[in-house]
Amino acid sequence: MEKTETREMRITRTFKAPINLMWEVWTNSKHIANWWGPNGFTNTIHKMDFQEGGEWKLTLHGPDGTNYPNRSIFKEIIPFKKIVFEHFNPHFITTVLFESKGEETQIDWTLLCDTVEMRETLIKAHKADEGQKQNIERLEKYLNKLSSESKANKTSANNAY
Repeated sequence: MEKTETREMRITRTFKAPINLMWEVWTNSKHIANWWGPNGFTNTIHKMDFQEGGEWKLTLHGPDGTNYPNRSIFKEIIPFKKIVFEHFNPHFITTVLFESKGEETQIDWTLLCDTVEMRETLIKAHKADEGQKQNIERLEKYLNKLSSESKANKTSANNAY
C-alpha cells in the first residue's frame, strides 16, 4: 500500500459529544454554517446535497472581505462512520472518520493531496494545516455551545413544573 503521509494533513480529536450530535453538525448545512472555516471566516452554503455523488458548494468569506468559492462532491457516506468528499480547485480528497466512544466521539480528519508539492502549496499559500486546526477548534466551541443550550433548555423545562 502506498504511503500517503507526505501528501496529507491529518488531525484527530475526541469531543464531548455523542455520535448522533456529531453526525448532525457535520451533515446538516444549518449546523455546518456555524463552524466551518478557519478563525475569522464566515460562510455561505449555496448547496449541500448530502448523498454519494451530491454536490457541496459554499463560499468562505475571509476577514478581509475576500471570497473563496469552494466546490466538492461527496464520494462515500457511511452513516455515523465516514464521510469522503472530493474538493476541487485546489484538488484534494477529504476523509472524516467518526468513532463513538460512549458520550464522546473521536474524529479522524484527513486531507489527501495529489502530490507532496500540492500539500506544501496549500500549507504555504493557504495555511491549510493551521486552518484545519482552527476548524476543529471552532467545531469544538460550537458543540460546547449546543451542549450548554441543551442543558439550559432542560433546566428551564424542569423549572416549569
